[in-house]
Amino acid sequence: MAKPCRIIAVLGTRPEAIKFALVIHDLRRRSAEFETAVVHTGQHRTMLDQVLQYFKIKPDFDLDVMRPNQTLSMLTGRVIDTVENACLRFRPNMVLVQGDTTTAFGAALAAYYCKIPVGHIEAGLRSHDIYNPFPEEANRRLISVVTEIHFAPTALSRDALRAEGVPAAKIVVTGNTVVDALRGLSELPHSWENTPLAGIPADGRRLILITSHRRESWGADQENMCLALKDLVERHPDIRVIYPVHMNPNVRSTVNALLGGVDRIHLTEPLDYFTFVSLLRRCFMVLTDSGGIQEEAPSFHKPVLVLRKLTERPEAAQFGMAKIVGMSREGIFREAERLLSDTEEYKLMAEGDNPYGDGRAAERILEAITRWHQGKTPLLDPDKEFKLPPPRHALRRKTDISEGATADAPEKVHS
Repeated sequence: MAKPCRIIAVLGTRPEAIKFALVIHDLRRRSAEFETAVVHTGQHRTMLDQVLQYFKIKPDFDLDVMRPNQTLSMLTGRVIDTVENACLRFRPNMVLVQGDTTTAFGAALAAYYCKIPVGHIEAGLRSHDIYNPFPEEANRRLISVVTEIHFAPTALSRDALRAEGVPAAKIVVTGNTVVDALRGLSELPHSWENTPLAGIPADGRRLILITSHRRESWGADQENMCLALKDLVERHPDIRVIYPVHMNPNVRSTVNALLGGVDRIHLTEPLDYFTFVSLLRRCFMVLTDSGGIQEEAPSFHKPVLVLRKLTERPEAAQFGMAKIVGMSREGIFREAERLLSDTEEYKLMAEGDNPYGDGRAAERILEAITRWHQGKTPLLDPDKEFKLPPPRHALRRKTDISEGATADAPEKVHS
């Protein structure tokens, strides 16, 4: 009987845990085929542990890498050192990393130093601007250099990898694992009692969900966004803005100064993921600079205005479900006003299947790893790979399904 494939799955942040959860669950369920160790770097401690508890994931290695006021280089060094030690103890056949965090980058580099193959889930996302987002764009590019199997969520991600010279035989198009997770979570009953949303009146007003925390938005851009929100609530008495404010003091100081005490703008503490999903289900639309929320909102048919100059996740914009609006006060107000006032425009953005996945990403990842371990090719039959759904509004929006999207011209390639 063939020996099980030994896998280390490394995670450290809440998005990694959410996107990794069903992959880890399936690996452990198939214990005759896989021996799985979960490594928790501790990059996000409080926000991550609740997700791990819900999905019943108990880490085998808890590395506790965070230190007060440490720099990115200090954090990266600790991740490399501690993950390398875990690899030397467990001796895996493959190290799985997810996304573009410092945990993912450091773990991939540690595996490379140990000459252990890397499987990269959510590979191939590109903004084509190495400082936007920072440091994620560099992280994901660097991870690709040392990766053995690239689990690209969509065909666009695959094409980006191919353009960089990655062999087609090492790329599998899986869909995004977050869609797998949302399928189960979206059906859960959830009350806002005893959550930061408990005091928000249920008075029938339309809810606008805001998240904004990226480093490149700190300062003047964050101020512009706040002023646009004030403009919106002044213009529309039938809306409430809900803004779970990131813990970073650079974000909180600006947001609290400009929006604290403004009627119908509710600044809350960060939400646990299940409360956040509940809010996403109930809201009218989303304004965000988060890459993950761009992937999640289409599952609930919520239009997204992306508070960035460009995105590495262009599919929703190119399928008419999102629009990149940048961080100017006028641009944010104009595009939000359009959705609030134009029923037809809203309907067009709210329709369609999620272009990021179909709920079968974990299944495809495990099949590809199994075939890799057995020395079989191709890693996945092309007919089994995730295919983008046909765009519903391509003619109306003159959308070009290409590599990137920007605030000035979301239908064009950003290169």
